[in-house]
This record gives sequence, C-alpha cells and structure tokens, in this order.
Amino acid sequence: MFPLINKRETGINLRRIMDIRGITPIDVQEYLGLGCVQSVYRWLDGINMPTIDNLYALSELFQVPIDAIVRGNRAPIASDAVIETFDSQEKRLREYYEKLYEKHAA
Repeated sequence: MFPLINKRETGINLRRIMDIRGITPIDVQEYLGLGCVQSVYRWLDGINMPTIDNLYALSELFQVPIDAIVRGNRAPIASDAVIETFDSQEKRLREYYEKLYEKHAA
C-alpha cells in the first residue's frame, strides 16, 4: 500500500502536541512568521497541511521529529513516547486526544 498522509488525523495530533506543550495557534503563527493565524487553524481542522519547511520548523518548536507530527496510513516511525507530558492535566489531555484519535480511526 502506498503511504498517504491523513490531514484530519495530523490536525488532531498537532492540536494534541500544542496543548501538551502549552503552545497556542498565535504562538505558532508568530514563530513561523505567518501573515495570519487562519493557516494554523486550517492545519488543526485538517483542511490543509503545513509545508515541509513549516513541518521542519514545527518539529523544532515542539522538540519532536516530523514523524511524531504527521499521521497517515503507515505505522509511525517515531513513537508518541517522544512527546513527554509534564503534569496530570497534560496526561488527561493526552488520554482525551488518544480516545479522539481512536474514535476517528474506527
């Protein structure tokens, strides 16, 4: 099977990572120097994908490999274990997004 990127699941995963890291869409916009925050919201909604340059920069901002951000139809190369949680609230958020991910995968 040819590997494909799932924009919706990638958006859900982006939101999960941002929540865990305490990063807002406006923080991402400013970090990447984007003209408007709508681009980030389109990524989070699964409408569009970040360019490879932006994915590279996001991996630096989030301190995770690109494969920990992108979701598709193949088994991930980077484990979700690289996304560390810092307290119980973040742990609850992670469990919520894992359930959300499972719901959309079914």
